[in-house]
Amino acid sequence: MIFKEIIPGLKLQPYIKCFYYYESDSDSSYDDIVFPSGTMEVIFNLGAGNWQSKSDDTFYTTPPIELWGQITKPLAIQSVGRNIMLGFKFYPHSAAYFFNEPVSEFNNKIVDAADALGPSLKTLHDKLLETRKLESRIALLEEYLWQKLAASEKRHNKIKFVGDIVHYLKKNYSEDNIVSLSHRHNVSTRYLNMLFSQYTGLAPKLFYKINRFQHSLNLISQSEEKLTSIAYSSGYFDQAHFIKEFKLFTGVTPNTFAKQASPINQVLAAS
Repeated sequence: MIFKEIIPGLKLQPYIKCFYYYESDSDSSYDDIVFPSGTMEVIFNLGAGNWQSKSDDTFYTTPPIELWGQITKPLAIQSVGRNIMLGFKFYPHSAAYFFNEPVSEFNNKIVDAADALGPSLKTLHDKLLETRKLESRIALLEEYLWQKLAASEKRHNKIKFVGDIVHYLKKNYSEDNIVSLSHRHNVSTRYLNMLFSQYTGLAPKLFYKINRFQHSLNLISQSEEKLTSIAYSSGYFDQAHFIKEFKLFTGVTPNTFAKQASPINQVLAAS
């Protein structure tokens, strides 16, 4: 398996968390589970294989250009054949710069990104298939994203406001904090919650829970700390609270995850 993470150029760094390249090392099919991450992403499938995602107990082949909305529960996927993927991740709030629709419309869905971003994305996909060098592919993505960003200029102030709240709530969520933030910015708590959900796809409380879960996932994947220590380091009340919430987002306990985590999930948890 090849996995590379690429930092965007300076002008895109406030909007794109990272680009990444993935190439499977065989044609063997395998099953995996994707967990909530608090971010949205777009994936271009450039190989001969394909991915399938599970919905209502049935696996469906994903589109050639996948738009992943906010995932709030475990999602089963299958890799079929030899897969090559080139993707990019948004920050929790920054996908809103690129879409006219409220991003919450994509929650728990994998849809055709060209339907949401327009036919120019299919043209970009064709160019990526024709281009072999990773650096040239990244340059094509950056050019496309910068053009889309310029077209959304009217929404920038509101989205930046939500971005500031995102950074604050990552480690400081409480109902009192929401009230305090709304007073500070002279808006109602209802409006703040609505704006946050519109531009991130998540309610503030759920965003905080997913961010806390992701922190614990990272600690489990990268260290040998005891689960009690990981629970407190991640902001949980106690180990029982940690186990309950971890199982909600993964379908398994932390102990089971640590023993059975797939290589691709360990890579994604660390990124």
